[in-house]
Amino acid sequence: MVENQRWLDIFAHVILILGVATVAFPVYVAVIASTHTSAAFMSGTIPLLPSTHAPASYGDVLAGGVAAQMSVPISLMLFNSMIMALLIATGKIVISIISAFAIVYFRFPFRVLAFWIIFITLMLPVEVRIVPTFAVIADLGLLNSYAGLTVPLMASATATFLFRQVFLTIPDEMMEAARIDGAGPMKFFRDILLPLSQTNIAALFVILFIYGWNQYLWPLLITTDSGYYTIVAGIKRMADVVESEPLWNYIMAVTVLAMLPPVAVVIFMQRLFVKGLVDSEK
Repeated sequence: MVENQRWLDIFAHVILILGVATVAFPVYVAVIASTHTSAAFMSGTIPLLPSTHAPASYGDVLAGGVAAQMSVPISLMLFNSMIMALLIATGKIVISIISAFAIVYFRFPFRVLAFWIIFITLMLPVEVRIVPTFAVIADLGLLNSYAGLTVPLMASATATFLFRQVFLTIPDEMMEAARIDGAGPMKFFRDILLPLSQTNIAALFVILFIYGWNQYLWPLLITTDSGYYTIVAGIKRMADVVESEPLWNYIMAVTVLAMLPPVAVVIFMQRLFVKGLVDSEK
């Protein structure tokens, strides 16, 4: 007999509500702060109730009315972040899925060693690689360019490992049947592996898009031309003012706008994202 312990359900819901509140409270503060004027923050406290100045704050931000703190329009920074996130997510998936395909289905010397060399790079923190990576990009003349922003971040040991695990779950009989039907390696990859990996690709795309969108340190190092500023680094530059007080209402308005594209991607691809994380049937 299964006992219905109602107190366990109540306890679980309380923990869930506390977790949601902890995560959502900073977002709430940002939204509320964007509805006030800059004078509301002069006392050093953050308002917790909304005001009526939201249209003015967002209107000034979108119309370029924060030129005193930024030398580039917010729309351009959002566009740069979008380009960076899309190129990084797409590049990581393309490189990783082809690498995993080669490692699993091709028999070449040092195949296992190649995989482990790729996998070991997961143990290297970003700080270890960032100086030599910057030197290479500078020598290639890719500073202040979309290639410099995205190419060094496209290789992904994590995505290669995940696609390798997906391909290992596909029965060998499928490959043999494709070979009997006269399908070559690329036809097998295009017509069988890609459709079976659709949900995994969608789940990885969401994760990698958010990863590319939230990049902060690399764009800050690689860009000195304001035309290539990204939105995350732009928020930091807006807060780092020397001769005046930061305009926190504008900063929070930009922060809210910066959250919208990742949220839209997650909502739009939610079904495939969840299915790609939990679905094990092939």
